[in-house]
Amino acid sequence: MMSTPDLDPARRTFAGTVAAGLTASLVAPWFAGVAHATSVKPKALPPDFTLPSSLGGNLRLAEQRGQVVLVNFWATWCGPCLIELPHLNRLHDKYRSAGVLLLGVSVDNDAKAAAAMAKKLDLRFATLFDTAKTVSRAWDLDAMPSTVLLDRDGRVRHIHLGYRDGLEKTYEAQLRELVKE
Repeated sequence: MMSTPDLDPARRTFAGTVAAGLTASLVAPWFAGVAHATSVKPKALPPDFTLPSSLGGNLRLAEQRGQVVLVNFWATWCGPCLIELPHLNRLHDKYRSAGVLLLGVSVDNDAKAAAAMAKKLDLRFATLFDTAKTVSRAWDLDAMPSTVLLDRDGRVRHIHLGYRDGLEKTYEAQLRELVKE
């Protein structure tokens, strides 16, 4: 929440309420009415999907077996996502030659806005567009960003909900472990 030292306590409470309301109005539509038929579970195969890709055409998750895959769900309105994505770029650059595939799944309603943000951030890995939220709902992810690491057999090995500073070091250690298998 923004610091408002120049406001008296009553105004600070009002400003905090407005900020919380704005955040809820941005996030609530993404989670509203979500009925989860399936969810991502460790050691299980996640629900397969095919989504349009920023690299052209469609990408199907099941066709990526044989590679270690990091799937990151993000949105342009998610501050922590925008902090995390440049770190994922570095992991992509470092591990792609070792058989690691990074996929960024944007849950934005507007694929053009997501593509523009990916370009602005100079993302060098595929951005997939889940404008209908079917994949994020099927995967039952309730935090932004959410990152799921899959082994070469396509099974879920690690799930991370949210982002905190330094989490990319954990991703890197887990990717190294999965590449060695």
